[in-house]
Amino acid sequence: MDIRIGIADDHLLIINGLETMLQSAPGHHLIFKALTGTALLEALEQEEPDVLLLDIQLPDANGVDLCKQISEQFPDVRVIALTNHEETMYVRKMMRNGALGYLLKSTDPESLLEAITKAYEGEEYLDKRLEKAMLSEMIMGKRQSSREVQLTKREIEILTLIASEHTNQQIADKLFISLRTVECHRLNITQKLNVKHTAGLVKEAYLRGLVK
Repeated sequence: MDIRIGIADDHLLIINGLETMLQSAPGHHLIFKALTGTALLEALEQEEPDVLLLDIQLPDANGVDLCKQISEQFPDVRVIALTNHEETMYVRKMMRNGALGYLLKSTDPESLLEAITKAYEGEEYLDKRLEKAMLSEMIMGKRQSSREVQLTKREIEILTLIASEHTNQQIADKLFISLRTVECHRLNITQKLNVKHTAGLVKEAYLRGLVK
């Protein structure tokens, strides 16, 4: 078995750790490393790996959307999501967009190689912790802490403007509402997304696909 592998992650420490794990596994060959979504697409144009380890949070791309694009443009590439996010919402989104596996960055070498082998063979693989969480959701018939966030139409409008770097006053002027109303909506949005500051708010909004 000779499996060609690509890695897309913006943390060199993670890439180096994965590369070390792969070097100890005969038949597993790392053909490229990409730090951004742009670099990844360029690498895929040059050479397609059998399996791609894809971080779902790259600096210039939403990995969930990128996974769908890769599945459509490079259907022979088997994608394994690589992330620190344990929420099952992300698992469902990645799987819906074509990923065959979902792996946490804290994984051990055995699980990494098992995930790669299964993806290479066209089988799905989920991190054991997430597998249990999803099973629990199915049994209990509810989504627990990973439920989809529901934002109102007005909250989506304000979130989109925040992501476009508008200030609260600019948002108020643009939507013809008071500054106080904007602040209240903004507080509600941060609470719903469970973030503390603007950077986290924007990052979470793009990751969840709430803004484009």
